[in-house]
Amino acid sequence: MKFIFRFFLLFTFVSFYQCDDQKKENDKNLQLKKKGDSLAKSKLEKKIKNPWDSLNSSNTEAFLTEFGKQNPETKVVIKTKFGDIKILLYEDVPVHRSNFIFLTKIKYFNTTVIYRVAKNFVIQGGNSDNLYTQKQRRKYGNYLMQPEFRSNRKHKYGALAAARQWENNPDKLSSPFEFYMVHKRDGAYHLDNEHTVFGEVISGFDTMDKISKVKVGVDEWPVKDIKMTIEILD
Repeated sequence: MKFIFRFFLLFTFVSFYQCDDQKKENDKNLQLKKKGDSLAKSKLEKKIKNPWDSLNSSNTEAFLTEFGKQNPETKVVIKTKFGDIKILLYEDVPVHRSNFIFLTKIKYFNTTVIYRVAKNFVIQGGNSDNLYTQKQRRKYGNYLMQPEFRSNRKHKYGALAAARQWENNPDKLSSPFEFYMVHKRDGAYHLDNEHTVFGEVISGFDTMDKISKVKVGVDEWPVKDIKMTIEILD
């Protein structure tokens, strides 16, 4: 099953660029589609009555903006068998913060794994070969998000950022489902203004170190799945 899933992911690779060796890194992500119209935005500026079911690829920004007003949490914890990683989500990157809280509250991440461990670079998660995971994506229309680049939000050590498809994506639209944490001690600043940084690790760097040491295949997928759950702290 995992091999079939990885074959599917070949169609949705994104590329990272390593500054020090000038080589291109490939990342697994979603097929990207264009965002929806402005009509939905005016409708969704009213109170959301059924937030779990109304998000889709046509109302993404409007929905998440309103959802964010009603759900202001900024701290979450990623739990793995190696330990916990606590994350602070940035309030000045509102749509990406709201999206992460939304997916956490519907427990989307609880069926996903950390599926990429790029040594001395990034630790990436938010996908899996679980059929329920793919069903959840389809339920919400495999929506995408506009980038929210901020001059003060850089790819420092511990930065949390949104993965995205690199090719055929001139607007640099973010995947809502997949994310990565920078594990490179001196940062990955070549990714600034390429991927949206929307949070940072505030504790659990030792857990990241443990994860970075697992055995991986040629595709950087851990040989043994690293399951995770994500919970709201406050």
